[in-house]
Amino acid sequence: MYTGVGMSDGRNARDGAVRGTAHLVILRLVVVVTVILGVDYLAWRWFFSLNWDAWWIAVPLVLAETYSLVDVALFGLTMWRSRSRPAAAPAQQGLTVDVFITTYDESVDLVMNTARAARDIRYPHSTWILDDGARNEMAAAAAQLGVGYVTRGAAWDDRPLHAKAGNLNNALMSTEGEFLLVLDADQVPDPRILDRTLGYFADEKVALVKTPQLFGNVSPGDPLGSQAPLFYGPIQQGKDGWNSAFFCGSNAILRREALMNLGITGYVTEVERAVIAALRGARRVLKRAAKTVPNDNEVMRQALVEVSAAVEAARAGVAANESLSAVTYTLQQRIAEVSRSMVAIDMHLLARDLVAIGEMRAHADGAWDVVTDIESTVDMLASRELSPLGAMESVQTLLRSIDVDRPDEAQPVMPLATISVTEDMATSMRLHEMGWKSVYHHETLAEGLAPESLDAMLKQRLRWAQGTMQVMIRENPLVQRRLSVAQRLMYFSTMWSYLSGFAAVVYFAAPIIFLCVGILPVHTTAGEFFLRFLPFMIANQLLFVVAGHGISTWRGQQFSLALFPIWIKATTSAIANVFFGRPLPFIVTPKNRGDIGPQWRLIVPQIVVACVLVLAAAVGVVRLVSGIGEPVGTVVNLVWVAFDLLILSVLVQAARYRGYNS
Repeated sequence: MYTGVGMSDGRNARDGAVRGTAHLVILRLVVVVTVILGVDYLAWRWFFSLNWDAWWIAVPLVLAETYSLVDVALFGLTMWRSRSRPAAAPAQQGLTVDVFITTYDESVDLVMNTARAARDIRYPHSTWILDDGARNEMAAAAAQLGVGYVTRGAAWDDRPLHAKAGNLNNALMSTEGEFLLVLDADQVPDPRILDRTLGYFADEKVALVKTPQLFGNVSPGDPLGSQAPLFYGPIQQGKDGWNSAFFCGSNAILRREALMNLGITGYVTEVERAVIAALRGARRVLKRAAKTVPNDNEVMRQALVEVSAAVEAARAGVAANESLSAVTYTLQQRIAEVSRSMVAIDMHLLARDLVAIGEMRAHADGAWDVVTDIESTVDMLASRELSPLGAMESVQTLLRSIDVDRPDEAQPVMPLATISVTEDMATSMRLHEMGWKSVYHHETLAEGLAPESLDAMLKQRLRWAQGTMQVMIRENPLVQRRLSVAQRLMYFSTMWSYLSGFAAVVYFAAPIIFLCVGILPVHTTAGEFFLRFLPFMIANQLLFVVAGHGISTWRGQQFSLALFPIWIKATTSAIANVFFGRPLPFIVTPKNRGDIGPQWRLIVPQIVVACVLVLAAAVGVVRLVSGIGEPVGTVVNLVWVAFDLLILSVLVQAARYRGYNS
């Protein structure tokens, strides 16, 4: 439901503002208490309670706890400026809007259902189906419905497609609307969506307005954790307070000017990088060539000096932000001049050598071996450095490789980021870097379809996580100087959360080790441990309750730990992609249910962990009854095992789920 308030009801607005202020004060108080208790607990854990005799589990456990504290602190910072916006001003009339519906292999009926609703949006606009499947039946259905149809042209043949980002970038070059509403194929829009959101763009620095993603085919209890009420609510509202609400692939309105500005800037940056790389390579080539020139050959040495000076002048020109085309053209002309002069010298030297060979042949007596004579002459010429022309040709080849048309891409300008399998976060981050603003509008204005099976859900979460980790590795927000400190932390907090898989492994392993072999990673008494640990844990859970403001966050916490294999795979595969070039396919989330049965094979790692936890608990009980080991520690770890099993239990219903209304 829409949370903003209109100007017509002033008293309700004031009451809402008071309640909002009071809630924010309480929230900040809980954040401060949680962080203080967490820092106190972690300081004690690091400096006073580590069992160094079992460092191999003690250190990983305290590292996992440190990770969790950082995660909680980043969450607290996100919520610190949580923002509940009032209603936007009425949309200005006369704006031009393109509604983009992206599709690849979804059914024609599903896409047409969305396209029909998009066509009927009240605010004047143009509707376009962006079909990456290039299907004739989709084109015919679009024509019959009276909406536009866009697919890739021949320019994309044998070039990177960049998945959904490429689809959108292609459509941007075929349309002209000032604003773009981006919808996934299954996200059916409310007719009011543009009326409710375009008003924010009265601020000329607003580039993005994001609305929630809600799914209408979710069974009671949300067995796959598809709804994200904490993210599409408190978290995005918190990021909005720091001007860091970001695009999540659908249900967002973007300003074309901002995207094109981003694309052109990216294009210039890529060309500049290519020029800098070419000049750096030219410098190395010339240095190597200089080492081979004989000391007595002043002509060759001078030629290399002149070309090297021209390269350095070009580097200085790039650093001074001079026109890249002018810089490279001037350098190429200078190299051509030096090359022409060196060709003339080479021709003179070659003529002299031929004369010398002829004279040597004329004066040779019969004792000479003609074959040996010829081989000696060839060796003499081959070992001789006639000129640095080879080095100059290499430099010219490097410069010619810089093509402003970017022939390796289908189009020179790529407004939406193509550095990951998800285009949304990187694009938002780059917009914020350029000084644009974003808005989170907390009103459900489109309804989509959630995954209908555990398999589809896992593929979806894997793609999200992989895309996020690719961005983290390639463009770590912490080192992006044009972002504010808060914006860096807001983006980093989302990326950081996907590292939880490694911490989860430790949290599962620690009680198993203690219950089975009696090794305790914490060196302390039970009383001191509980005195420090329990207040922090209680404050931590209270923070989620207060931040959620009536929203249940427990299921989200369960999935964040239970899906640890997915998060680990996402991290390792993203690293392999960025550093070793291993491809990451763009997996479209299946929208149809199909014939689905129990999918236990998809959660084998979690089943193994659950079985080992149960076995460890049985061993622990036997040890406790037998009087072996420390009783309090055993009880604590049995409770810990029960908590871990409760976390993993969320996957039982997910694996057995057979789809909506099944």
